Amino acid sequence: MNAHFRTGRLLRFADCDPSGIAYFPAWLNLLNGVVEDFWAHLGYPLHRLILERRVGTPTVRLDCSFVSPGSFGDQLEFALRIAKLGHSSLALEHEVSGIADAAGQQELKWRASQTLVATSLETHKAIAWPADLRQVLQKAAGAA
Repeated sequence: MNAHFRTGRLLRFADCDPSGIAYFPAWLNLLNGVVEDFWAHLGYPLHRLILERRVGTPTVRLDCSFVSPGSFGDQLEFALRIAKLGHSSLALEHEVSGIADAAGQQELKWRASQTLVATSLETHKAIAWPADLRQVLQKAAGAA
């Protein structure tokens, strides 16, 4: 994937079910953390967007395809790509890989398509992306 943002994380014991593989709700929690890291990477930490600017970015669509299991102790790599920037929406594509062998080969674990929408936290209605956010998202989308 031609990613606009990459980050890594160890798959922890708390992310796994009793069989030792990642429990699917944990994957979604990890994905949410990656999106939060992406906003911080852009210079707009999510807590500031929410608490200071009163701009929400709820997920309105999420489609996941699980390809291979993740196991306790896997070193994961998350790749995020901006697929489309709309008036108030942001379509993201995600791929999550893990090291599959001693040679460092990557194995796809799962992929997701996610749509976020900019909202006013006063009205809980969709709003246009604020100009400064739109500008940084456009720049990030062109960086890959």
